[in-house]
Amino acid sequence: MPSQSPFPGNRYNAYGRFLKDKFGVRVYKVSVDGGFTCPNRDGTVALNGCTYCNNSSFRPGTASRLKPVGEQVLEGMDYLKKRYGAEKFIVYFQPFSNTHASLEVLVPIYESAIDHPDVLGLSVGTRPDCIDEEKIAWFETLARTHFVTLEYGLQSIYNRTLMRINRGHDYRCWLDAMRCTRNRGIWIGAHLILGFPWETREEVLQSAGAISDKGIDFLKIHHLHIVKNTEMEREFRDDPFPLPDLDAYVELVVDFLERLNPAIRIERLYGFTPPDQLIGPVWNKSKAGIRYSIEQRLKERNTWQGRLYKTSQCPVVSGTD
Repeated sequence: MPSQSPFPGNRYNAYGRFLKDKFGVRVYKVSVDGGFTCPNRDGTVALNGCTYCNNSSFRPGTASRLKPVGEQVLEGMDYLKKRYGAEKFIVYFQPFSNTHASLEVLVPIYESAIDHPDVLGLSVGTRPDCIDEEKIAWFETLARTHFVTLEYGLQSIYNRTLMRINRGHDYRCWLDAMRCTRNRGIWIGAHLILGFPWETREEVLQSAGAISDKGIDFLKIHHLHIVKNTEMEREFRDDPFPLPDLDAYVELVVDFLERLNPAIRIERLYGFTPPDQLIGPVWNKSKAGIRYSIEQRLKERNTWQGRLYKTSQCPVVSGTD
């Protein structure tokens, strides 16, 4: 193991640096709404959705299902060029489950998204139960000419948690989706929520070891937070449960990163909801402030992503409890 961080200028494997190194220019994601729904909302699996989910709480203003995807892409690129000096773009299908349709429906929408010379490819947010071999094969073909990422929501490796938050699929379903997608030229992302009060700290840290060898390229880490107009808000109002304060979350995510495969690029370290839609926890910190707190704690502890990776690997967690 290295005696110091292997990541120049940082203590974790940052997604932004990966994009800059890979493409040599400023690359930003353009979020769009493809007009899809979710099997957990339209009756395919369930009707009420995940208990924590309110899509409007994380939908950028440029992502509007009232506009064609191509128009959303152009508006988003224009904004990111002016605001951040972006040069190239990845179109991110963000709200809901963006493979929840037939290929006959999906392909024209995807093709309209990449129909611009400054678009490098697609990042498609979806669920592991909304993918199949036919769709994977199409993405595999596209990946020969474009940068393609499939982001599979997981949220927890524990089936009791997935059931409690009404995910509508189990851990095995996610493992099966990973198996089908690996080694096809497609980059793979995953989403994980830290801080469910019924999961012990040790269980959370075991999650790092459990997902480290599954072929993830990118990971988005979210902290548990309660958003207005969700089932979890109603549960919280009726029977309040503890939410992590900032210091506790910072320690947890640092411990988690220490145990995580250093090859996994970190795309996000925390969740974020606009203040007018957030019930709690309220940290009164900007996005940059939260990230700084985590980075500063890594520095104070003289630690980094993967420092304990070799020694912290736990047996494969079945997720059946």
